[in-house]
Amino acid sequence: MSSSSHSLLTPFIQKESNMGWQNQGWLFSASLVVFWASVRSIRREEFFPFGPSAGDQLLESGDDQTFRLTLSKPVLFYDGSFDSLYINTNGFVATKEPLNESTYLGKLPPEFGAMAPLHGDLDTSDGVGKVYFRQDNSPDVLRQAAEHINRGFPEEDEVNPINTVVITWVDIASHKPQTRGDGRNTFQLVIASLETASYAIVLYARNGIQFTSTLVEDNGVVMHAGFSQGLVKGFFYSSQGNYYRTTTDDEASVRALAEETNSGLRGVWVYGIGTSPQFRNVVPGVVTDLPAETVDTQQHTDGQVKYSPAAEQIEINPLRYQPQNPEVVVVEDPEINVDGHPKLELFSYNLGSCANNRNKCSQFADCRDYASGFCCHCRPGYYGNGLQCVAEGKPQRMNGKLRGKVFVENSPSPVEFNGNDLHSYVVVNDGRSYVAISDIPTSVGPSLMPLLALSNVIGWVFALEQPGFRNGFSIIGGEFTRQAEVTFQPGNEKLIIRQEFEGTDELDHLVVSTTMDGRVPAVPPGSTVQIDPYTDVYQYDSNLITSSSTRYYTVTNPDGSVETRSYQCRETITFQSCQHDESLRDVTTQMLKVDQIFVLYDVNNNLLRYAMSNKIGDVNGENGGLENPCFTGRHGCDTNAVCRPDQGSQFTCQCASGFSGDGRRCYDIDECTENQQICGPNAICNNQPGTFRCECEDGYQFGSDGRTCIVDRPVDHCEDGTHTCDIPDRAQCSYTGGSSYICSCLPGFVGDGRICQDIDECQPGRCHQNAVCVNTQGSFLCQCLPGYSGNGVYCSSERTKTRCEAHRDNVLSTMEAHPRGARPPISQYIPECDENGNYLPMQCHGSTGYCWCVDRNGLEISGTRSAPSSRPMCIDHNTVTPTVGPWPRPDVIAPPPGTNLLFAQSGRIEHIPLEGYDMKKHDAKAVLHLPEKVIIGVAYDCVEKMVYWTEITSPSISKASMLGGEPTAVIRTDLESPEGITIDHLGRTMFWTDSMRDRIEVASLDGSQRRVLIDTDLVNPRAVIADPVSGNLYWSDWNRDAPKIETSHMDGSNRRVLVKDSLTLPNGLTYDSQSSLLCWADAGTHKMECMNPSRGDRSTVLEGIRYPFGMTSFGKTIYYTDWQRDAVVSVDRYAEKETDEFQPQKRTRPYGIAAAYPQCLSGQNYCSVNNGGCTHLCLATPNGRSCKCPDNAVAVGCKCK
Repeated sequence: MSSSSHSLLTPFIQKESNMGWQNQGWLFSASLVVFWASVRSIRREEFFPFGPSAGDQLLESGDDQTFRLTLSKPVLFYDGSFDSLYINTNGFVATKEPLNESTYLGKLPPEFGAMAPLHGDLDTSDGVGKVYFRQDNSPDVLRQAAEHINRGFPEEDEVNPINTVVITWVDIASHKPQTRGDGRNTFQLVIASLETASYAIVLYARNGIQFTSTLVEDNGVVMHAGFSQGLVKGFFYSSQGNYYRTTTDDEASVRALAEETNSGLRGVWVYGIGTSPQFRNVVPGVVTDLPAETVDTQQHTDGQVKYSPAAEQIEINPLRYQPQNPEVVVVEDPEINVDGHPKLELFSYNLGSCANNRNKCSQFADCRDYASGFCCHCRPGYYGNGLQCVAEGKPQRMNGKLRGKVFVENSPSPVEFNGNDLHSYVVVNDGRSYVAISDIPTSVGPSLMPLLALSNVIGWVFALEQPGFRNGFSIIGGEFTRQAEVTFQPGNEKLIIRQEFEGTDELDHLVVSTTMDGRVPAVPPGSTVQIDPYTDVYQYDSNLITSSSTRYYTVTNPDGSVETRSYQCRETITFQSCQHDESLRDVTTQMLKVDQIFVLYDVNNNLLRYAMSNKIGDVNGENGGLENPCFTGRHGCDTNAVCRPDQGSQFTCQCASGFSGDGRRCYDIDECTENQQICGPNAICNNQPGTFRCECEDGYQFGSDGRTCIVDRPVDHCEDGTHTCDIPDRAQCSYTGGSSYICSCLPGFVGDGRICQDIDECQPGRCHQNAVCVNTQGSFLCQCLPGYSGNGVYCSSERTKTRCEAHRDNVLSTMEAHPRGARPPISQYIPECDENGNYLPMQCHGSTGYCWCVDRNGLEISGTRSAPSSRPMCIDHNTVTPTVGPWPRPDVIAPPPGTNLLFAQSGRIEHIPLEGYDMKKHDAKAVLHLPEKVIIGVAYDCVEKMVYWTEITSPSISKASMLGGEPTAVIRTDLESPEGITIDHLGRTMFWTDSMRDRIEVASLDGSQRRVLIDTDLVNPRAVIADPVSGNLYWSDWNRDAPKIETSHMDGSNRRVLVKDSLTLPNGLTYDSQSSLLCWADAGTHKMECMNPSRGDRSTVLEGIRYPFGMTSFGKTIYYTDWQRDAVVSVDRYAEKETDEFQPQKRTRPYGIAAAYPQCLSGQNYCSVNNGGCTHLCLATPNGRSCKCPDNAVAVGCKCK
């Protein structure tokens, strides 16, 4: 650390006024804090947060347990990138699943990649030892990781991790009796990752290493710490990779882990374990010196710690990592007590005030300043934690997805859940909650009926409140993590339920993500389940809520026999509260009473249903003799009303905020109609049940307060000609909204768009060795040398006849003798070939005068034959491939400058500019806001620079100009769930799927000429892709019983199945015309695969992807959206690995994605000129086109077939 950065820290450390300390040789300055921390061993309390309160998962108890943890950010280890890690009981983390421990215990290094903080034969079967783990990207944890790393590498550039994996082995015992001594070990491994590097931080607590060897085959083996690359595949065989060991075979080296350091803090070790793109070996921290003697001068007297004066100042490298906006606060630490002065002034975060944080509160909340910061408080008529507030009395909804694996009793195979819909509805004023989960297989459905722990949290969140008590939402709002551990009796089956509550969405619905893993006892099909009423005692602490209860249920089997069973449920809820408001500390213990429980598995619809009544109140069950209907739920108020208790059993019903009526009947207030100025000037008001939303008109945007619409005067510099782009022959100006524009060089030119230079494509190897390459402006030509024939990419000295020439010569060889010379029969036509031997696009019969169009193989195109007095308009099929030369290989050409990715999120479409194949993530922004809409599919018309999309809220297909303009609905009738959409920019048509109507349709781009193309043998059609040049259409059907990928011509003919095996949920689909590859992503198999449709050669590009939805591609790169990662991910198809990830600021599910090119790619089809001669729909096929009528043929006077 430089002296300048040291001086930045010093002003925030306040010296005591007693300067006599310095006369005694004391250094009481910034160094004191670091000095004292450095000379003692780290305590367990100073580990990174761990355990249930930190949101950790718990590894199953046992001797050799392994859990695969799927990562949201990859970990770089040696020269590999890993999207999952394997947590093991035996003190290590592996990069691939380890075999039985007998294959590696005592046989180090292992054959798999491993990070071992302390490896041996360990055991947690006794229930005392625990292994906790989680991923964490919270600011506090990232800051703590950065401090350790930067302290250990003081001369390196500052490191700021973006993600961590925290694994903690707590009180772990040896599997067999110790060879020397008894005890338990506690240690922690933290893997901190950046985009291009990963670090390991290993922490050993003071007194945390109590045994140093374990028994392996009755021999004592010293425990091991270090990093092993595992086996590395060579060309002929595999060999052991790098192996970095931090201990030796001497037990003293193991004990030294808690006594020494390489990071400047005793017991803390840091290592660089992987970098991209190159890495050689593990790099340890460099700060190994410690003033150990000073620690020994501590004297413990009467519970106080005293220090003897040091002889001289000790130079220590202070931290370079500093928080933002520090302020001086007083921290009392009983362990820092120097000569009776327990106070030491340090720095902490300035938590701010309402003046600059008011917009963080809910629109229905007020901000209140406290001495130490600010808090948000819901206004009267609303309740919540101030960040989220909902109207009193208003019913609440919750939506989410269920994922995970569940084993039923002794079944060896789990039932997997991959995003099953979970919906809940709560009538708040009587505490009644309803939960439904869809697509539950019959193999597990009946056995999940007793599992009320899956749904009862929503009852706690919105429970009916007894006087003086508060439900979950009133205290902590809608953002928290809940974990439930369920243990069934008598079989001891265990199940872990983890739920992430993510707050409210645009519709004020609570959003939750649920994961369920473990085993449940079997309930026979056809059984009924009755769950007894129960109570849960919830204990409240700072940012932590816990509960435990036993639940009894009765199973009535189909044969009439009855069983009584039970399970224990232990819950942990973690959240972030406002620490400045001391009123929250008054809540300590409450009891949730749950009764009127109803459970059902609907076998016909594969639905699992729960219903229950929930009341929150006194832990002793006392209500002070109150039986007011407001507290029992038997009041008869409208579901949108609040019950207000009065004297005795009297009460009144009051409609919730946003509703009017007498309380018995409540009606939604249309605030937008009653007060047309409610949103202020230049804003649009959208009414919603119980509330409203304001949106700025076009040309305006919200100001810094998030409420006022201020003018946004856009200037289209492209149209005005005031841009700074190069001339139109070399560059294009693209208006992006507001006053912004993008300059992009045209294909064949390179530059920043303001200055573009021609690319000399004539590099060695571009053309055949017997050809010459001629560079042209923006392109190139390959021409065979004299004496050779071919297309320039391939040249041959042997001149073979083309198909046309052979056809022509064969006809001429059958000529009949004639007085004036040999002539063909009158009924015979002679093919006409061009100078290259190809069929001329128009062929004519010399005798009859009839002419017709042919494809490149000389076959007549149906419907093109004309009478002798006219000539058909035929497309030269030999110009479909550009005459300037072959497309360069996809791995040496990037998308055209100015290319953008367009992707949909709920309520918006965003764009990411591309630079080469790379996403310019910092320049990404929303291009279209559509509040309250759920946009699914996105497509782009490169001709008119128009984006098209499907949305399912009010089912429709719409479009908007990328150059500016209002969205326009194209189709809004006879739709139920339009999803995938694709554009034929040549034929000016669009195709889409409707997963509810189970069909594929086509229409002109203005919405006219609508026709159902395919409506048979479809169950869940989703993605659809057109290849206009070849005239083919591709689509996916994620029918769970028989998923498939199909193709047909664009007129619906020649339909056939391309892929049907080894598919589960084929969501995304894309076709790359350059490589002729059709690629898809499967959210069930978690694979990305490709094939050439004409050859059927299927290959895997990538495995282990999470939950892909939409796809698009260009050349070597595939871009896809992922629901679990809330991200757009790029994949190098040649390298078979992910290369980048973009997570938008709005973390909601991304749906469809499309590439928007500044110019259309080369190519044409038979519909691109004069609508192919069709009066209505022209649909291309590989060898021509079909003229079709829309479904309303009679109304539009269409007579074509």
